[in-house]
Amino acid sequence: MQTVLSQAQKAKEAAKILRQTETEKKNAFLNKLAELLDTKSSFVLAENQKDLDGNQNITPAMKKRLAISEASLKSIADGVRTIAGLSDPVGKVVSTLKKKDGLLIERVRTPIGVIACIFESRPNVIIDVAALCVKSGNAVIVRGGKEAFHSNNALAGLVHEALEFAGLPLASVQQLDDKRHEAIYELVQLEDYLDLVIPRGREELIRAVSEHARMPVMKHMRGLCHLYIDRDADIAKAIKIAVNAKTSNPATCNSVETILVHKDVADKTLPDLLEQLFAKNVEVRGDEKTCAYSPKCVPATEEDWSAEYLDLTVSIKIVGSYEDAVAHIEKYSSGLTDSIMTENKETAEKFKKTIDSATVLVNASNRLTDGGVFELGGEIGISTSRIHMRGPMGLEDLTVTKYVVTGDGHTR
Repeated sequence: MQTVLSQAQKAKEAAKILRQTETEKKNAFLNKLAELLDTKSSFVLAENQKDLDGNQNITPAMKKRLAISEASLKSIADGVRTIAGLSDPVGKVVSTLKKKDGLLIERVRTPIGVIACIFESRPNVIIDVAALCVKSGNAVIVRGGKEAFHSNNALAGLVHEALEFAGLPLASVQQLDDKRHEAIYELVQLEDYLDLVIPRGREELIRAVSEHARMPVMKHMRGLCHLYIDRDADIAKAIKIAVNAKTSNPATCNSVETILVHKDVADKTLPDLLEQLFAKNVEVRGDEKTCAYSPKCVPATEEDWSAEYLDLTVSIKIVGSYEDAVAHIEKYSSGLTDSIMTENKETAEKFKKTIDSATVLVNASNRLTDGGVFELGGEIGISTSRIHMRGPMGLEDLTVTKYVVTGDGHTR
């Protein structure tokens, strides 16, 4: 078994090579990886089944995140091909200044360096991370959860096969060999070798990593997302989007957890909305006014407004005004993605400017907040951090800028 330090050292050396690697070579890795995901899908699915069989006691939400299907594997491969087709951000000139004396000052995109990604459940993360990091010229060390042991190993094996095919260092993408929980904390203290940490998973994991890390952490603590149905909403459209935002995949961080309904449209909205949610086995926890519409509703407690359910549960509250809705969102939102349903353009513009979340949506489902939907090919995570960037992180977000200055004997 390699030590945590030795893997970090190898990643640092691999990053030096990757930052100079031509686009064609990186794309050769990506196209080979996509091909392997197609041709070896039976092997990956069999390994994933071992994880599902060995984790019978996990929650339904975790089980859904852990499972890989033939369709999802094809989608993962398609995402890798998309990344291969995207413009390489490394070396992109962001701005140019040519001074009167001929001095040329350019801001150029460059890789971050070495990234650590610690994640739970979702084995597809290892592919997204590998594809995005290699294309953006970064080395990465990943640490997946023990519940996805077989799946992660299978997918990591395909990554290494593709790296070898493309002639890239195998240390460009490494799984952390040391499976001790303490090894994570040892890794994120190696500030001489790591440049960024991206934790993905439960709030407890993200908080623990953040407390131990000696380098920047790009994170979102949780996905407490809201949808507000305004007095000027198209009700049929609002109900359709609310149901989608809750039920299309409730185990994801961009699933809506709280629906706010303006009192003026409650009578038009709630009977049909509740009926459709109940038909999809959603448990509704409502305030007193919401519960009056159906005996199936469970009275909400204060804790419900702060709850990230990640399951077929939603809280619903009737608000007296637009201002009340905004105040509720500002108090409880995790800042990941919040949306409004309204046909009033002035209200929509005010909402976009007022709500300080990583993604703000108008007349669209919260579930659309996704690197694939945003045509990033994939995402290494959704950031709610206040530095560098916010929202789904794609290729360009895994680079920073540096100044490149070209002179001809210039002095100061």
